[in-house]
Amino acid sequence: MSVVTITPTGVTPADVLAVARGTATVVLDPATIAAMETSRAIVDRIEQDGRPVYGVSTGFGALANTFVAPERRAELQHALIRSHAAGIGAPMPREVVRAMMLLRVRSLALGHSGVRPLVAQSLVDLLNHDVTPWVPEHGSLGASGDLAPLAHCALALLGEGWTLGKGGAREDAAVALHRAGLAPIELAAKEGLALINGTDGMLGMLLLAIDDAAHLFTMADVTAALAIEAMLGTDRPFQPELHSIRPHPGQAVSAANIHRLLQGSAVMDSHRNDLVHAVQDAYSMRCAPQVAGAARDTLGFVTSVAGRELLSVVDNPVVLPDGRVESTGNFHGAPLGFAADFLAIAAAEVGAISERRVDRLLDITRNRDLPAFLSPDAGVNSGLMIAQYTAAGIVAENRRLAAPASVDSLPTSGMQEDHVSMGWAATRKLRTVLDNLTSLLAVELLAAVRGLQLRTPLTPSPAGRAAVEAMARHAGPPGPDIFLAPVLESARTVVANRDLRTTIESHLGPLA
Repeated sequence: MSVVTITPTGVTPADVLAVARGTATVVLDPATIAAMETSRAIVDRIEQDGRPVYGVSTGFGALANTFVAPERRAELQHALIRSHAAGIGAPMPREVVRAMMLLRVRSLALGHSGVRPLVAQSLVDLLNHDVTPWVPEHGSLGASGDLAPLAHCALALLGEGWTLGKGGAREDAAVALHRAGLAPIELAAKEGLALINGTDGMLGMLLLAIDDAAHLFTMADVTAALAIEAMLGTDRPFQPELHSIRPHPGQAVSAANIHRLLQGSAVMDSHRNDLVHAVQDAYSMRCAPQVAGAARDTLGFVTSVAGRELLSVVDNPVVLPDGRVESTGNFHGAPLGFAADFLAIAAAEVGAISERRVDRLLDITRNRDLPAFLSPDAGVNSGLMIAQYTAAGIVAENRRLAAPASVDSLPTSGMQEDHVSMGWAATRKLRTVLDNLTSLLAVELLAAVRGLQLRTPLTPSPAGRAAVEAMARHAGPPGPDIFLAPVLESARTVVANRDLRTTIESHLGPLA
């Protein structure tokens, strides 16, 4: 079992994935404990001095000018958590909640939030005992951070609210804590606010999406190459010298991938020197690197944004080493919302061009002598006709989801919070777009494999042979119509997991 240590410099994207999707144990570095103790001492002095400081001795949001008596400040923090745990809807996936909790620990442990080490350790205990709070899908506006989702996480620390039980069932947090041998905690001044004032839900979803998108964009190169091979396309547009004269880095990477994937193919060799056959392939074939490459460059930008956010202290107010406690706007999720919307647009287009290749593969007037809808007995049989309908419907949905959430601010809290980022919505719908992209690439994978099977006795490229072998277990050879839904589900699994990619890379070396 791996260990993720929260250090004074925070955590890495790999750490987040190891905790969110794996079984890594989390520990606090002693230096982070010392930093939290130092900042807590500053809050304690403010308490003793009786100074009015937002979140310590006042109310919140539009109630920021309401003074709270010392004897009621612990009550204030508990009331804050209960009132802000106001989400509604289906629960967020376990991996999202675990990423969110780890990132909140990271921010607290940097020593600018004024909380006791006990608070951060209590979140660590939830992670290490696999206690996952029930966090509803609706509630965050992305400013002041992910208030409602984080409040649902914090409520579990108090032994209140709900947790996500086995099989997705909801159970009382008190029961889950007791079973794990954990005790509820009591919050002190500032600590409730520090638990909920952050961009951790947005950032967690963005980091998970970055990992998914990186794999899917590579798989998009794979399915594009397979489709081009099945349609007797040419590999000439993917030569490196044609991409060096337009130096977008992602384009060069995708072109190099596709060119390598198309080598060693008797299918390609059968028409390689027939320039009449393919003077120019259609855009969906020839321009695959331009679209997937632009998506890769977008992913690079998004990765840099997420990397900066991983280094950030996201809280309000923040405790500075010189003893000041200052209000900030660092909880505003605009950087993450913009990035998520941008990546959703790019991913939607990778899926859209994939569906165009599927349509060509199925069309007898454009697929270069393959049977209609890739059925050897079209008429009685419909082949993959309706699989393309499914892909078209998903493309349409992704176009709707590509509309940016981050331009859709609505004022809240009596106009105190009069501009919000909608970053939670942007990152949540990004995950849906990527899930849809998985489905679109699955349809292309199945169609390309069918096309390659129908090119027998010509043998495909090593990548094509690996794909045919992977899909033949689920789809069999071309023949009479079969129940397609489970085949498409299996194709989704082949796209999403790394087995086919690993097999291809064993022949060709790593794909970028």
